[in-house]
Amino acid sequence: MLDKAKAGHYAVGQFNINNLEWTKSILLTAQEMNSPVILGVSEGAGKYMTGFKTVAAMVKAMIEELNITVPVALHLDHGSYEGCYKCIEAGFSSIMFDGSHYPIEENVAKTKELVAVCKEKGMSLEAEVGSIGGEEDGVVGMGECADPNECKMIADLGVDMLAAGIGNIHGVYPANWQGLSFETLAAVQELTGTMPLVLHGGTGIPDDMIKKAIDLGVSKINVNTECQLAFAAATRKYIEEGKDQQGKGFDPRKLLAPGAEAIKATVREKIELFGSANKA
Repeated sequence: MLDKAKAGHYAVGQFNINNLEWTKSILLTAQEMNSPVILGVSEGAGKYMTGFKTVAAMVKAMIEELNITVPVALHLDHGSYEGCYKCIEAGFSSIMFDGSHYPIEENVAKTKELVAVCKEKGMSLEAEVGSIGGEEDGVVGMGECADPNECKMIADLGVDMLAAGIGNIHGVYPANWQGLSFETLAAVQELTGTMPLVLHGGTGIPDDMIKKAIDLGVSKINVNTECQLAFAAATRKYIEEGKDQQGKGFDPRKLLAPGAEAIKATVREKIELFGSANKA
C-alpha cells in the first residue's frame, strides 16, 4: 500500500480509531472516496476497547458487513515491545514499534527481532527514530529532529516504513512552533531511498507543508487529534442546541450521529489533501 503511495507521490492517511462510531465513519468515507486507509490503534485506545482481539474482530466483521472493498490496514500506533506481540497475536496487519526511548543499540536489537517475526507472519513494521513531540499515551517527546544516520541504521534492518522526527508533534501545535524541518526529511530520504516515510502529528500542519512532505517521500500521515476535535465540537453543538431533549434525541445513535458525520468530513478533507482518493 505504501510502496504504491511513494511511487505515486501521494500519502495514505492513518486515522486513529477509538470506538465503533470512529471505525465505521472512517471505513465508509474511505470506501466512498475509493481510497486505501490505515486504521490506527494506540495502546490506550486498544485497552479502552477491551483489548486488541476485540478491535481486530470488530474491524474484520465491519469490513465484511459494510462491504468495504478498498485496502484496509489495521495498525498498532506507538506500540511498546509487549504491545507489539499482543497485536501480532490478535491478527493486526501491521504494527509500529516505538523504541525511540531506548538507547539506539537496544532499539536496533528489538527492532531486528520484530522484523523477523513480522516477515514470518506477513505483517508490516513501522519503526521510529527521533522522538515525535507532544504526548501519545504517556510517551512524551519534545519534537526533536532525527539523526539521518540513525534512520538509515534502522531502515537497513528491514522495517517496512520509518517515522522520523522532523520537528512534528502530537496534538495541537503551539503558536511558537518552528515548522517542519525539510532539511532533515530530505537527508533521511536520501539515505533511506525507497523506504516509505511516516509523518506523525498530522493535525494542524499547514497544507503546503503536508504537500511538500509528500513530495519528499512521506507516504503515510497520521491523523488523530483533528477527528477528536471535530467529533467533540459537533457533539457539543447538538447538546447546546438542546436536541438531546427533543423527542428521542437522547438516543445514543442520534446523540453520536453529528460527531460521526464530523469525523467523516475531516477524513474526506484529509484524503483529498493527501492525494489518495481513487487510488484503492
